[in-house]
Amino acid sequence: MNLLERQNLIVIVSGLSLGILGVLLVVWGNPQNSGICVSCFLENSAGALGLHDNPRMQYLRPELIGFVLGAVAAAFLGREFKSRGGSAPLPRLVAGIFLIVGCAVFIGCPIKMFLRFVAGDLTTLSGIAGLIAGVWLGLKGLAAGVHFGGSKQQPGGAGIWVPLVFVLLLAYVLWPPGFLLHSTRGSAAQSAPVLVALAVGLFLGALAQRSRFCVTGSIRDSLLMGYRTPLLLGLVAFLLSGFIASVATGQFHPGFYGQPGAHLDMLWSFLGMLLVGLISALLGGCPFRQLIKSGEGDADAGLVVIGMFIGGGLVQSWQIAATTAGVSLYGKVAVMVGLIFVLINMLLYRERVV
Repeated sequence: MNLLERQNLIVIVSGLSLGILGVLLVVWGNPQNSGICVSCFLENSAGALGLHDNPRMQYLRPELIGFVLGAVAAAFLGREFKSRGGSAPLPRLVAGIFLIVGCAVFIGCPIKMFLRFVAGDLTTLSGIAGLIAGVWLGLKGLAAGVHFGGSKQQPGGAGIWVPLVFVLLLAYVLWPPGFLLHSTRGSAAQSAPVLVALAVGLFLGALAQRSRFCVTGSIRDSLLMGYRTPLLLGLVAFLLSGFIASVATGQFHPGFYGQPGAHLDMLWSFLGMLLVGLISALLGGCPFRQLIKSGEGDADAGLVVIGMFIGGGLVQSWQIAATTAGVSLYGKVAVMVGLIFVLINMLLYRERVV
């Protein structure tokens, strides 16, 4: 593999940027080990919009808006913005909800999981194992003929609506309306300066659109092609840069105990990330990748994003989200329901050879 090829370089820069900026956002004000966490940002933003009433989880995260709008800008500049969709819309919407359920039970999306890992949080090992197992199971399902159907070009510009929603959210960030909620305590009260967070989001969103870099996509391609996949370069760059930045900023604290935003329910960390990996493999990307694809005009990914917003509200309102004390009964039930949901859809959407 030629590391100097243009596409490989873009992937490596994407991984390096994700690792370094993910750590620096903590230095600039975001919660510890949560410099970048798509599921946490969605839960915070859902709370800011009134979708749940947890006063510690309400803040419209500028990074989240930047991810989508950065991808929109890069897609338009690269002439890659295309309205497409129409494939299994309702299962994708519900799958988006269960993506956040899995993340909330683990406490973090795949990006945050690896940021926690390179900061020395060894409780993430069960989650990493679960994510890899989930992606592997998803690949087995795809190989067996499970397929939600291909996206088709959508007339009328259907793919523009989710980006427009994020333009509206950007207006809310810059000129907050009276109904927008903002925590004064808890993790949502900790944040990097608005313009810094927005700039980081725009930069990472544009890079992710150009590189197609995605954590679960890297694992998927590695399982399929071994060391020959460019996305593996991005994952290695992400882990190395995140580790170096954590050590350099004094955020590296190895161990199982006393880790910020973590619990010791290893089995449920494994199962939560198993659910995330399985759904991500079937949908073609993790929560971060779904945001980027929605910015390219993919209405199917846009429905997943809407589902993730709904999930962000439900996991807080229904006490599904885990805390440092562990995983609630509701969280455990929600993960099992999610796995059953995926199993049923794998049976329903399996193409049978006649």
